[in-house]
Amino acid sequence: MQFLNLKNPSTICLFLMASSHTVGTVNIVSVLALAPVISREFELSATQFGFFVTCYYGAQAFWSLPSGGLTDRYGVARVLIVSHVVMASSAIALALAPNYLSCLTAMFLMGVGYAMTNPSTSRGVLDWFPPGQRGLAMGLKQVGVPIGGIIAAGNGAIAEWYNWHSIMLFVALLIFLNGLLTANLLRFENKNSPFRAANAYKGILQVIKDKNVNIFVWSNGFLNFGQTNFFSFLALFLTEVALASQSLAGIALGCVHAVSALARIAWGNLSDSAFSGRRSKLLTWLCLAAVIFLSGLSIVGPGMSMWTIGLLSIVGLGMTIASYAPVGQAIGVEMVTPRLAGSAMGFNMVGIHVGGMIGPIVFGIIVDWAGNYQISWLTTAATVAVGTALIALYFKEGEKLVQK
Repeated sequence: MQFLNLKNPSTICLFLMASSHTVGTVNIVSVLALAPVISREFELSATQFGFFVTCYYGAQAFWSLPSGGLTDRYGVARVLIVSHVVMASSAIALALAPNYLSCLTAMFLMGVGYAMTNPSTSRGVLDWFPPGQRGLAMGLKQVGVPIGGIIAAGNGAIAEWYNWHSIMLFVALLIFLNGLLTANLLRFENKNSPFRAANAYKGILQVIKDKNVNIFVWSNGFLNFGQTNFFSFLALFLTEVALASQSLAGIALGCVHAVSALARIAWGNLSDSAFSGRRSKLLTWLCLAAVIFLSGLSIVGPGMSMWTIGLLSIVGLGMTIASYAPVGQAIGVEMVTPRLAGSAMGFNMVGIHVGGMIGPIVFGIIVDWAGNYQISWLTTAATVAVGTALIALYFKEGEKLVQK
C-alpha cells in the first residue's frame, strides 16, 4: 500500500499533515487536561473556564472560512507553515499570561492558528490521494489528533509535579520544531496540486450560497457541540463528580484519545468500502451511538458501579463522538467541485467551531446553575441528536456544487 511506502511522496505528505494535527491538538488538549490546576490558579468557575474553550472555537469560527479560501489560492504548505507560527506563539502567550483576560487572548490566538490546519490538510488529502483511498487517508491524517491528545493527557497527568506554565512552553517548542518539518511540503505541492482557485473570495461565495452545503455545515455544528463538551469537561467531571485524582483524570483522557486513534482509522477505511459509497450513513450511525453514551454520563458518580457505567460511556464516546471527524471531513471535501474543496472545508469548520464555541459556555452555565453535570450531559446528548437527524433526513450526499 502506498500509505506504508516511506519513499512515496504521498506517504511523506500524509505524515506531515498528521503531525501538524498532533502538535495543534497537544496545544488545546493540554489546556483541557490542565483545567483543574489552571482553574485553581485563576479561581475560575465552570462558566469562566467554558469561556476558555469558547474563545478558542470562536477564533476558529472566525478564521476557518478565510483559511479555506487561502488554501485554495496559495496551497497547503504555505498555510500550514503560518499555522505553526501562530500556534507556537499562542502557547507561549498562555504560559506567560498574568491574568484571566490575557489567557482568553492567548486562547483566541490558539484558535486562529489551528483554524488553518483542517482546511489545508483536508485539501491535501484531496490533492494527493484518489477517491477510493481518501477516507482511509483522512483517518490516518486525523490520527494525529488522538496522538496529540495522548501526549497532552500526559501533560495533565504530570501537572501534579511540574508547573503548568513550563509545560505550555514545552508545547510551544514542539510546535515550532514540527513547523520546520512541515516546510518540506513545499517541494511536493506544485507537482501534485492540479487545482488552484484564481480568486479565493469568489470561491468562498460559491460555497456559502449552496443549500446542501449549508445543511451539512450547520449539522456539524450540532455534532461538535457534543464533541467539544466531552473533551472540554471530561477532566473536570471526573475530578469533581467521580472524585478521581488529577493524574487519573489525565490518564482517562489519554485512554479516550488512544481509543479514538484506532477508531478514526477504522471508520475512515470503512467509509471507503461500505454503505455503497455513502459516507453519511456511517456518520449517522456513529452519532446515534454517541447520543446514547452521552446520556450514560448523566448517571455517573462515585462508587464502582457508577464508575463502570462511566468507563463504558467514555470508551464508547472515544469510538464515536471523538472519532467521526475523518468520515465528516471526507464528505466535506467531496461535496463540492475539487477547486473549491478548501473553501468548502473552511466553511464546514465554521459550523463545527460555532458548535464548539457555544457548547462549553452552555455546558458551564448549566453546571453552575444546576449544581451538577447531569442536565448538561443530557442537553449535550439532545443537541447531537438534532445534528444527526438533520444529516440523516436532509443532507443529499453526492449532489456536488455545480462547477462554474
